[in-house]
Amino acid sequence: MIYPEKVKKDFPFFAHNKKLVYLDNAATTQKPRAVMDAVRDFWVETNANIHRGIYRVSEEATRQYESARTKVSRFIDAPDPRQIIFTKGATESINLVARGLAARLKPGDEILLTIMEHHANIVPWQMLARERKLSVRFVNVTARGTIDEKDLRVKITPRTKLFAVTHVSNVLGTINPVKKLVRRMHARGIPVLVDGAQAIGHMPISVRDLGCDFYAFSGHKMLAPSGVGVLYIGNKYCDTLPPLLGGGEMIRSVTTKGFTTQDAPAKFEAGTPPMEAAVGLGAAVTYLKKLGMRTVRAHEMLLIVYTLKKLSMLPLVTVFGPHNAKERSGVISFSVQGIHPHDLAELLDHNNIAVRAGHHCAMPLHRYLRIPATARISFSVYTTTRDIDRFLRTLQKIIHTTRHEH
Repeated sequence: MIYPEKVKKDFPFFAHNKKLVYLDNAATTQKPRAVMDAVRDFWVETNANIHRGIYRVSEEATRQYESARTKVSRFIDAPDPRQIIFTKGATESINLVARGLAARLKPGDEILLTIMEHHANIVPWQMLARERKLSVRFVNVTARGTIDEKDLRVKITPRTKLFAVTHVSNVLGTINPVKKLVRRMHARGIPVLVDGAQAIGHMPISVRDLGCDFYAFSGHKMLAPSGVGVLYIGNKYCDTLPPLLGGGEMIRSVTTKGFTTQDAPAKFEAGTPPMEAAVGLGAAVTYLKKLGMRTVRAHEMLLIVYTLKKLSMLPLVTVFGPHNAKERSGVISFSVQGIHPHDLAELLDHNNIAVRAGHHCAMPLHRYLRIPATARISFSVYTTTRDIDRFLRTLQKIIHTTRHEH
């Protein structure tokens, strides 16, 4: 069991923002002291470039960097650490796959997405489609906020060459049945990329069990520093996928006539990598493992049930996404009749409550839902029922005041 009031003490941010209720964790999470210490210690004690330095400090920096890779590999149950590629974040990870698959695709081929995808899992495929004369198709969602099975059956065709799907919607909170979807696609020879940005810090993840070909996520959404992310690449693609970037570190040899690349993961990590951020990511993984990801998920489910029940009692409030806590994560988007989400976020901010408002980088989904924007709250390991209560009381006052003004 998680005691969030105790956990919150591990995060210096809250000591400096004592009055703030922070409910924007889907955008970025706060960092525990253990992560800050790991980054600081790397800078103070081990700040040297990695892999090629033939001296003690560089060798120690390399050890810490590769140790972080191993920690991440175990955290997501990857078969081999070489399948873990450090990137800038989920966006770069998805772009790496898009560019890497380009040569395998021909005019008329189709990329299949869902309408609930983040722009990071839409735009790279649209860019590729323009270049290679491909089609990008979208599977619709049901009124409950889940993938429309009937529409999915129709949209899978012999021309479908990739299925890219979010593990958890950053708007609806929907947890998609990735394992089932992967089996379905693989039965037709279709590779699957999973955008795990909203899942990675909230529930146990086993890429081995999911069976996906690619899994992408960002460190800053799982208590780690920004500027570092991960792409898991299945063994089938580790050796055959070309790199996104060329330069130092990723080469085996270079002549005036050409070059040869190293094996994965090095061939995908051109240039000086985000060393201290990767070390911080390793520390975040250690912190989350100590809490236990099943325990983290259980804590989040308690908050979901608590919040959805209370929100349903408020007038004029519409909540989007599944209402069953087992089907969703701690991302809750909603609207209040008569109040624009931007105005609502500003009013909440006046009361020291931080929420998100807008289209959340999911414009196609909002258009599909026929709404311009939503307000969004999202939880992490340090979110308390006291935080939720303050948010709900303030929201209730705002609604009450607005109704009387009209």
